[in-house]
Amino acid sequence: MILPVVAYGNPILRKVCDEITPEYPDLGRLISDMWETVYNSNGVGLAAPQINRAIRLFVIDTVQIVEDFNDEDKRKYPGEVPIKQVFINATKIEDTGDFWAYNEGCLSIPKVREDIQRNRLVHLKYYDENFVEHTGIFHGITARVIQHEYDHIEGKLFIDYLSPLKKRLIKKKLDDISSGRVKTDYRMLFQK
Repeated sequence: MILPVVAYGNPILRKVCDEITPEYPDLGRLISDMWETVYNSNGVGLAAPQINRAIRLFVIDTVQIVEDFNDEDKRKYPGEVPIKQVFINATKIEDTGDFWAYNEGCLSIPKVREDIQRNRLVHLKYYDENFVEHTGIFHGITARVIQHEYDHIEGKLFIDYLSPLKKRLIKKKLDDISSGRVKTDYRMLFQK
């Protein structure tokens, strides 16, 4: 089932999310719905708070991004390994590597894109959808998407990395989103 994406302004997007256990009700169905929702929205990742659940769960799929790389992208991001993965109860061990800018957007903040500086590598401990524990070091585009979604379960948004001037410049757009004055190709849930 395609779920509505929570719009900027909803307090759930600022909540540090809770861990879950394998007994979380209908977890398999929820994960399936998250995949369906992210693909319907043309996204590459989706975190549980974006579908109104304050739990430490997110999904990412960087396969299409990497497959669509042109020659310049392949030179800029050598050795990029795309993944399709579920992350449950993720804990960041560390961010490392040089900072690099990339133009990010967010399904919860439609029509806003900004260059965001992030570390090139992220080291995580997490569980997959079968509650098998993993540790992994991710780099490049995949690390960026993971860091973006991880921020969601920590109550952070990509716009938090912007300078005060940039934030003032997009204030009207953010106000429009939080007021429901934005059109998208996917269903959204606006704060009442």
